[in-house]
Amino acid sequence: MSNVKVTTLPNGLRVAVDAMPEVESAALGIWVACGTRHESAELNGMAHMLEHMAFKGTRTRSARAIAEEIENVGGSLNAYTGREITAYHASVLKEDVALGVEMVADILRNSVFDPDELQRERGVILQEIGQALDTPDDLVFDQFQVTAFPGQPLGRPVLGTAETVEAIGRDDLFAFLARHYTASNMVLSAAGRVENNQIIDLAEKYFGSVPRTPANATPPVPLAYVGGDGRESRVLEQAHLVLGCQGIGYRDPDYFALAVYSTLFGGGMSSRLFQRIREERGLVYGIHCFNTAYADGGLFGIYAGTGEDDLGELVPAVCEEFAGVADTLSEAELVRARNQIKAGTLMALESSGARSEQAARHLIIHGRPIPYAEIVTRIEAVDQAAVQRVARRLLQGELTLAALGPIDELETLEKIAARLAA
Repeated sequence: MSNVKVTTLPNGLRVAVDAMPEVESAALGIWVACGTRHESAELNGMAHMLEHMAFKGTRTRSARAIAEEIENVGGSLNAYTGREITAYHASVLKEDVALGVEMVADILRNSVFDPDELQRERGVILQEIGQALDTPDDLVFDQFQVTAFPGQPLGRPVLGTAETVEAIGRDDLFAFLARHYTASNMVLSAAGRVENNQIIDLAEKYFGSVPRTPANATPPVPLAYVGGDGRESRVLEQAHLVLGCQGIGYRDPDYFALAVYSTLFGGGMSSRLFQRIREERGLVYGIHCFNTAYADGGLFGIYAGTGEDDLGELVPAVCEEFAGVADTLSEAELVRARNQIKAGTLMALESSGARSEQAARHLIIHGRPIPYAEIVTRIEAVDQAAVQRVARRLLQGELTLAALGPIDELETLEKIAARLAA
């Protein structure tokens, strides 16, 4: 089982090391407790723009040199932006661990944000936004977010909008970096063929002088779930809809109970939604449910894509399943869902990438790495009463609906709410 060692440098940077002596490679990176949630409305998309620009040249490396140097040793360097966390991570062979840490440090600490590169990358991101707008099964999830959290950072798209991306300047990038990319806001995590002392030495060498915290640090705006009806009629082949409600956050005692509920309800091919809506009735090609967790809350949803002719039958069928889980839950379903989550958790032990990511996220969210044995114990402790409690809890609040496509036959949100209350 994993045994993550955590060290805190004098400047507040936390270093997590999960040694896997049986492998030949390592995964490492910096996870920053900063994302779309930490942006202003005027500069929405800033965290994502910064992630892109980190790869576009430093004081000593051009954008091409960054790509070539990591690939010369067969490694990879990548990043992603989320709503609460941004990550910059590398995968390398064991002998190139020092290079991996140095390159992650270089793109985070020495980026020059060249004006010409910024203008070029702005164009790339505008194309990315355009592509998202042309992808309705992606767009409906942004619509779901903005309907659930209107006028809030969590309701805005990670990519930003064409207008806000055009507004982001070089000075804005430097200011955002200085405000959020501070030592106490970051975790350096490494897993695989790594040694604790080596990683600590590299962390001190390359990140030891990062400022602890900025003078003007402000906590993110508290999550305030609102909900409502966010539908847009469009000429498309399929109608895409997400129906949901307030979910459950990472730190909530019911987090694992919801994970089990979500898995048995709509998490795989054996789940109720897949079996009853797709297999038995043929109303959809794709259907699943999800819980998007945040530090202080969450968002639960059911996604379905269907033809215009089946929309009238689909929504009542989904409502019937959603409303009926608590009263019809079987022990066999519960055991199967627990085993699915447990297997996924234990299979992740074989991946250095998954282990470095998990250690970093646990430190940011919970302040400590949670041992796998503890996670398994929590999953196994989820019983019928816990899942029933979560199922009823989800149905108590306001609904959120996002729908896109040929949706003239879609019922009103009030009628859908009445079905779930019946």
